[in-house]
Amino acid sequence: MTYNPFLDMLRSRADGNITGIPSICSSHPLVIEAALLEGIANKTPVLIEATCNQVNQDGGYTGMTPSGFRRYVEQIADKVGFDKKNLFLGGDHLGPNPWKNLPAEDAMAKAKVLIGQYVEAGFVKIHLDASMPCADDVAPLSDATIATRSALLAKMSEDTASGQKPVYIIGTEVPIPGGAMEAIDHLEVTSADAAIATYEAHRGAFAALDLGDAFSRVIGLVVQPGVEFGNENVIYYNPAAASDLSAALKQIPGIVFEAHSTDYQPVAALSSLVKDGFAILKVGPGVTFAMREALYGLDQIASFLDQIPPSDMLATKLEHLMLNQPGHWEKYYHGDANAQRLQRHFSYSDRIRYYWPTQEATTAVDSLLSRLMQRNLPEPLISQYLPKVYPLFAAAKQKPTARDLIIEMIRLVIRDYETACRRI
Repeated sequence: MTYNPFLDMLRSRADGNITGIPSICSSHPLVIEAALLEGIANKTPVLIEATCNQVNQDGGYTGMTPSGFRRYVEQIADKVGFDKKNLFLGGDHLGPNPWKNLPAEDAMAKAKVLIGQYVEAGFVKIHLDASMPCADDVAPLSDATIATRSALLAKMSEDTASGQKPVYIIGTEVPIPGGAMEAIDHLEVTSADAAIATYEAHRGAFAALDLGDAFSRVIGLVVQPGVEFGNENVIYYNPAAASDLSAALKQIPGIVFEAHSTDYQPVAALSSLVKDGFAILKVGPGVTFAMREALYGLDQIASFLDQIPPSDMLATKLEHLMLNQPGHWEKYYHGDANAQRLQRHFSYSDRIRYYWPTQEATTAVDSLLSRLMQRNLPEPLISQYLPKVYPLFAAAKQKPTARDLIIEMIRLVIRDYETACRRI
């Protein structure tokens, strides 16, 4: 029987072992490499997820189809020596969202193709999300409409699957992708009644299409446990505020809650989330934020060593790029010019991550790393500009390369998730 980490996690929890699964939601090659290296070190499976806007039949903003994304991730796995039997891919928010400007019938037709391609490509965790109103819908959509559309997508998935059948995530009560657009000071936790109503609506919609076997593989329900991040602040998990929601799992046996936007939560909060039933923890901007911290720290080191003028620094080049191509940030960052400049580089929403794949950013990063490859990085400068990772290398008496430092910064974030899920 094919190993399934999701069912294994459910069995462990049923036996009283509080475990969870981190979900790495990023397409950046350094992030994927860091996640796989952490998996090798811990002897744990790795779950990498792609969203409907990121990867779809039209290429998404990465330019990759689902099969292309699988090949891309597997190439990185081969490079680092990760056993692909322990690599699992998931599809996030799969539904009509990329085509919501179309009438619902047309958008759903596109969404069915999307689902089919994800399943054909061997993605084994599918989040069914039909919550977004389409051009001819009256907003907001009812639970029944969302569930009916989700069941239609599940039918497409089941009809397409030819090997291991996927597991499903249902529910949509999450913040906008990438975090809130402004400062936030509180969140409304999903009510227990709302969570149960979502589950029951989907159970009925699946039954109406004779998808009982598929519904038996619904392992998770997306809810809002009260965690989120804005551009400049984080709302931390409060177990007391989510206690009623957590208790609702007793009425929905055999599933866990999936928590989105858990980025920047301390390890104690992540551990509490897993303990309270929010056992699938998704992280996205948090890992690329750590990567950007590492790159900017290295930028400062290179500037000091080679007396590089500010105009030639990586951060300056990225600033010019973002100003010339503002599409990824201008709707999300607010305030005066100084506030927007701060957010472009340092926002928790980390919308700078959309610029790293561009030719301009890739060239700038390659130039920085090439320059640093010629240098022996002084320990005091690593301590000054990358203090989070300096102790690890200093204690090991290891001379790290610039690339080592970037990977380790990302792994520090992933390690918190592994710890919270009690996998190391």
